[in-house]
Amino acid sequence: MELNQKHQKISNELKNKHLSHLQIKYLFLKIGKMTFVFYSKQNMRIAVIAHDGKKADMVAFLLHYKTYLAGIDIVSTGTTGTHVEKAGLTVTKFLSGPLGGDAQIAALAAENKLDTVIFFRDPMGKHPHEPDVQMLMRLCDVHNIPLATNPATAKLVMDALIGY
Repeated sequence: MELNQKHQKISNELKNKHLSHLQIKYLFLKIGKMTFVFYSKQNMRIAVIAHDGKKADMVAFLLHYKTYLAGIDIVSTGTTGTHVEKAGLTVTKFLSGPLGGDAQIAALAAENKLDTVIFFRDPMGKHPHEPDVQMLMRLCDVHNIPLATNPATAKLVMDALIGY
């Protein structure tokens, strides 16, 4: 049986059990020694943040996954969001990081309203809003929200989300 047929069969079984894709984000199915993960992109929310020296890297990263990001709610700090919008992606922008944007995204993490956070940090620079950055990272740990702080980790997270 092809993968699409298997997915359709599982989708039909879910419908028969009155479970819609809107009610679940992830479905783990164990068959023998193999575990399959199915997910719905609907209602998925990803936060993207990049320090000034990393904004170009963030835009390039998101453009690489542009097809997969369709239908996913992307939220961002203000300046990063402006760069992402100029690249042709839809994003909900909050304040700039130093003006409270990191704290606004941290509030979403505290309310468990984020599926993952991608934050390309500049570890060599000084940032006046570092306490807000630390708060965001801590809240991701507290609420078990995946947090990628560099392109290599972000790739692993995105590949897991899209099912590579």
